Amino acid sequence: MTLTREQIRELAGIHDINSCALTFYYQPSTPRNKAHKEDAILIKDLVREAQRNLETRTNGSKESARTDLDRIMRMISDFRMNGTHAKAVFACSSLGFWREYDLPPQLPATQIFVDRRFHLRPLARMLGAFPRLGIALVDRHRARLFELRLGELTEREDLFHPLPRRGRSDGFGGYDAGHAERRYEDEARQHFKNVAEALKEWQERGLFEKWILGCLDVHRTVLEPMLHPYVSRALLGRFTADVAHISPDEIRTEAEKVLKEWQDRRRHELVAQTLDQARGHARGATGLRRVLRSLEMGEVQTLLIGENFLAQAVECSSCGHLDAHLVSQCPACGNPTHRVVDVCEAILPRVIASDIELFYIKDDPEFDKVGNIAALLRFRAEQGSNVQSIEAGMQNQSEGEAKEYPGRLRRFASR
Repeated sequence: MTLTREQIRELAGIHDINSCALTFYYQPSTPRNKAHKEDAILIKDLVREAQRNLETRTNGSKESARTDLDRIMRMISDFRMNGTHAKAVFACSSLGFWREYDLPPQLPATQIFVDRRFHLRPLARMLGAFPRLGIALVDRHRARLFELRLGELTEREDLFHPLPRRGRSDGFGGYDAGHAERRYEDEARQHFKNVAEALKEWQERGLFEKWILGCLDVHRTVLEPMLHPYVSRALLGRFTADVAHISPDEIRTEAEKVLKEWQDRRRHELVAQTLDQARGHARGATGLRRVLRSLEMGEVQTLLIGENFLAQAVECSSCGHLDAHLVSQCPACGNPTHRVVDVCEAILPRVIASDIELFYIKDDPEFDKVGNIAALLRFRAEQGSNVQSIEAGMQNQSEGEAKEYPGRLRRFASR
């Protein structure tokens, strides 16, 4: 089963302080012999280590984790250890929860985590900045829409418009030939207009958020001027393709190349924009403390995290407040806090639930200087508060002046 956005939200919503949420990632390795036993041995070792770590827990929820670890151990023989797919398992038997998903073999390693919530960072790295992507292949009489999701290419729609049949003769003086050619061109132009309308409909139906166009250059120059403006804005790029002869592997390869180029451009632009906005005390926040505050205020539009960023924090067991200061009591509600070893794991459920765009940043010296975490904001709440306080002050001042100088204000208002 391939992950959908709704399923990722479901995973992000599981958080029970009295339960043990188990996360298992399997990344296939290249076997060194025909026995293919290396992966199985590694998984067994990881399960045993997790079982030993459970002995340090004092609550009864460790029985739930033991049940899930035993199930992982039993399913080892079922894995297709051929390198074609990775796998993720999310389990919490005390909540009756078990989910298995196939993934592209792009995980950092085979790992097991047992914690209060599911470990989503490897998944976020893989899916971060990956929109629901459509690929439209177009020629003079056909349009095919594919979806590319986690390396899986699936055809969603096929729009076919047969062109008119040409006559056997050009007629007297070639008149019929010219007429047939004009009719042929008119029919093709109408087809491209229908394709533009279909793309608009497909986007409105949510079949894609961003899309890539594959066609010959001669068709692109006809189609693109007909596109609706918001369909044009969603276009990431193009590649040359002959709809009748291109293979699924070629479609995937060309589309992934266009997507990576777009992601690299957008990542670079976002870092520059966010740091510039932060320096101007506008719609930018840098550093863990400021970013946590902006997340809680609902200000964040895009979150940028260094690829190797790791920081501790505390989380309130009652209200969920995250604080970069390692305090024992929550400054928001006064209840006890617990230590969070990797603050990114506590952040990710909020990011996913709020549909915040997420980018991981690698090898950027300017980004390193600001703490390896930053956010581009939709708005800055404190500026809104300042405006409101200024407006309230002006109103109070006007009311005071009205009492002291009623005649002057009446004359001003009558101008």
